[in-house]
Amino acid sequence: MPKRFRLTRRFPVAMTEEGYRRLKGFARRANLDENEALSFLFENFDSVTDEDNLTHRLRLFQSDLKGRKR
Repeated sequence: MPKRFRLTRRFPVAMTEEGYRRLKGFARRANLDENEALSFLFENFDSVTDEDNLTHRLRLFQSDLKGRKR
C-alpha cells in the first residue's frame, strides 16, 4: 500500500525570483504543484543531485551571496 501524501509541516520560505521560477517550471513539467515538487525534491535529494556538481554549485552560490544581499 502506498504512503499517503500528507503535508504535515509548514514553514515560511523566502526564495529568489530565479529559484521560484525554476521550481514553478519543474512543478509544471512534472504535473505537480509547488508543494508536491518541493517534497519530491527533498525526499529524493540524494538521487536527484550529483554530489560533485552540488558542491561546486554551492561554493559558487555562497561566493555570490554576499553581493546579492545588498
